[in-house]
Order: sequence, then structure tokens, then C-alpha cells
Amino acid sequence: MPTLVLTDQQVVDLVTQLPPERKRTAILALADAGAAQRDERMEYAENQLRRACSERGRDWDKLSEDEREAFIDDLVHEDRACG
Repeated sequence: MPTLVLTDQQVVDLVTQLPPERKRTAILALADAGAAQRDERMEYAENQLRRACSERGRDWDKLSEDEREAFIDDLVHEDRACG
């Protein structure tokens, strides 16, 4: 099946032409896809944080919320060592 290539504006224009219930269906489908992608990104990020913790002799899952924030702060600020 051939793929139709549209600009973002063309997609918006097409969706705005839909009847209200079909607009709602399209928007909900896009929102669901966005949520799934967000969940995938969060899982990837958590896995990377677990790896970074492990490399520094720490266990991400055993850290408190404050300890996690401090760990991330240390990672972000390259001018100081991670605790």
C-alpha cells in the first residue's frame, strides 16, 4: 500500500474537516499514541538511571525520592562528582 506524505498543516486541515465525533476519535488516538511513547521513554530513562546508579555502586530502586533527586542533580552538574 502506498504511503501518503502530508505536512503537519495538511493533517490538521484534514482533521478539522471531520465531523465532531470523528475528530474526537482522531484526537484520542493521537493522545493514546503519545502516552504510549511517553511510557516507553520513561522506561528507557529509568533503565539508564538504574545503570548509572549501578556503575556508581548504588541501587536506584532502594533510593528515596530525595536521594534520587540528588543523584540526578549530581549527574546533571558535571562540575561536581556524583555522591
